[in-house]
Amino acid sequence: MKSGRVMIIGGGLAGCEAAWQLLRRGHRVDLYEMKPRRFSPAHKTERLAELVCSNSLKSNQPDSAPGLLKEEMRRLNSLILSAADQTAVAAGSALAVDRNKFSLRVEEQLLAQEGFSLHRAEVTDIPQDGLTIIATGPLTSDALAHSISRMLGGNSYLYFYDAIAPIVEADSIDMDKAYWASRYGRGTPDYLNCPLSREEYRRFREALLAGRKVEARPFEDVRHFEGCLPIEILAARGEETLAFGPMKPVGLIHPQTGQMAYAVVQLRRENSGGTLFNLVGFQTKLTWPEQERIFRMIPGLEHARFARMGSIHRNTYIHSPSLLLPSLQFRGHPDIFFAGQISGVEGYMESTAMGLLAGLNAASILEGKSPLPPPRETAIGALARYITSSESADNFQPMNIHFGILPPLNAPRMKKKEKHLFCVRRALEALADWVRDQGLS
Repeated sequence: MKSGRVMIIGGGLAGCEAAWQLLRRGHRVDLYEMKPRRFSPAHKTERLAELVCSNSLKSNQPDSAPGLLKEEMRRLNSLILSAADQTAVAAGSALAVDRNKFSLRVEEQLLAQEGFSLHRAEVTDIPQDGLTIIATGPLTSDALAHSISRMLGGNSYLYFYDAIAPIVEADSIDMDKAYWASRYGRGTPDYLNCPLSREEYRRFREALLAGRKVEARPFEDVRHFEGCLPIEILAARGEETLAFGPMKPVGLIHPQTGQMAYAVVQLRRENSGGTLFNLVGFQTKLTWPEQERIFRMIPGLEHARFARMGSIHRNTYIHSPSLLLPSLQFRGHPDIFFAGQISGVEGYMESTAMGLLAGLNAASILEGKSPLPPPRETAIGALARYITSSESADNFQPMNIHFGILPPLNAPRMKKKEKHLFCVRRALEALADWVRDQGLS
């Protein structure tokens, strides 16, 4: 057995989750977080586990792939899921949180654990001795990024760009124009909807296309993640792309008129007090003055006050299929793990899941065991396989969880919903067997 102390670089979701899994098994953790000494372009608070893009952790439905991933993590005693459940705000079938209460809960839980040391300092070089988990996320500092790049050989280090949606103050929304509704009337009406006529939609799209954008620096090669495209890029793909995408009105009937609008902008609660709302799917790289001008064209937001403007920032990740073992260990230095978005997954819960797995695997090594990857049938196992398998290497891009990366069922006569339910049952049974075999109960 090695010394039971692990260094974790990065105090985001993955780093905090990895720390929690190690601490629960009696190991000591040194967690390094550069805030508040240094802030990334997107982070604003000193808290650990800060959510910067959205307060939504996606679907909580048990028959959905994101719902399955959450259930697996709950069964593995995830700190992040526990904190999310305790600080949830109304969001229909999605799990959304009051981000300030959420971060505070995560930090309090970790600081209360024996064996946990929090170091507010920037790490600029990769340690060469002892177990280390690199969980610096998509906003890795330049100094550490260069150190990682040198360790990896330089050519395998990739990056793309992601955008953040704006947040508006609730009392600045015109409630005579916006209305509460859930799509198809499912669940409680937790979303505010701002309806647009065809002409209002046309003018709004034209404004998006013409609006001034934040320019990339000359040396930057901008690559957007397909699952989180800026609203103006979607608008440029076609006249109706927005109306069939983030502004889709289908199933959102106005409760007073009984009519369906041509397009709808949805707003979701940002905090438990309901004083802030974010614009769902409105990631953007418009300049701040243009955001205020253009987004106030949306009916109900004519006098909107913006608590946070949208912004753009670099997301950094490694070419994990050629670099990582199934355990998330670096092939060239097995004492180093990668976890979170830097490992090649996309999304809050996906990043957390890789932190959870890295923590479990590091604990196994400390205990003299060989890490055993979760079964492919599980959501966590499927994600780990995707980012570490040579099958993904040729056109590797960050991946969200979805049923398509789980092993196929080969049941052509099954309806889609039945297949999903079967996948969920299969995954949870496989997870239970793995937990038993690993002694993780």
